[in-house]
This record gives sequence, C-alpha cells and structure tokens, in this order.
Amino acid sequence: MKNKTAFSKSSTPKNPYLTVDIIIEVDDSIVLIERAKGPEGYALPGGFVDYGETVESAAIREAKEETGLDVTLVRQFHVYSDPERDPRQHNVTVVFIAGAIGEPTGQSDAKSAALFPKKHLPGNFVFDHGRIVEDYLCDRY
Repeated sequence: MKNKTAFSKSSTPKNPYLTVDIIIEVDDSIVLIERAKGPEGYALPGGFVDYGETVESAAIREAKEETGLDVTLVRQFHVYSDPERDPRQHNVTVVFIAGAIGEPTGQSDAKSAALFPKKHLPGNFVFDHGRIVEDYLCDRY
C-alpha cells in the first residue's frame, strides 16, 4: 500500500489525530451524549488526547468533562483507525469500557448526556460510533 504522504528532509509528516471514546456502563445502560457542535447526533463521550497525556488519563478526563461522571476504566476495547471514520479529519480512537455510578449531565462539548438501555439505543449516531456500539453489544472484541 502506497503512503499518500510524500516525505522529504524538509517536510513534516502529516499524522492522524489521537482520540479516545468511552463506553460508560451504568447498570444495564450506557451513556451517550448529544453533541453541542456539529456534526449533530449521538456519540460516545470522548475527545482528543492532550500532548503528554496517556490515553487512559484522557479517557477519564473526557468522561468527566462531557458527562460529569467519575469513571473507572474496566479495559481497553478496541482501536478504530479508518481514515473515513470522521468526516472532519483523520482521527484514530482508542475505545475504553468504563463503569460509573450516577446520572450523567451534559457538559463541555455535550448538549446533553443520558443513560440509554442497551436494547433501546437511538439511531442517529455520528462518526462511526454506531459501529463501535454494535461491536460492543455483539462482543466482537
């Protein structure tokens, strides 16, 4: 496979951006946010990893910033890297499964945050979050 980016001694390589997404389990439900900024729709809580930050710390921080919940990471779920997964730019995400107690509240980039029973999820997911949730529900990874 040919790399789309040409390299020379004077050029800087263009790399994908690193993000995290978190499947937060609360009893038999998961937390989804409704995005405050486009694209509109439902998403897993998550965001960009800051320089100097671990992906685990970023997941805990993003969960708190977007839902108000203190989470405990259970395990890393999977990495999603399709260059087309986010129409804005090439983002690679490390997805975690986490547990929490309480009611989420939409904060930061989230217009709202709510618990959704696993059997009654909304259909209008953004990015590839519908696929991520489907993989999670089907125990694919």
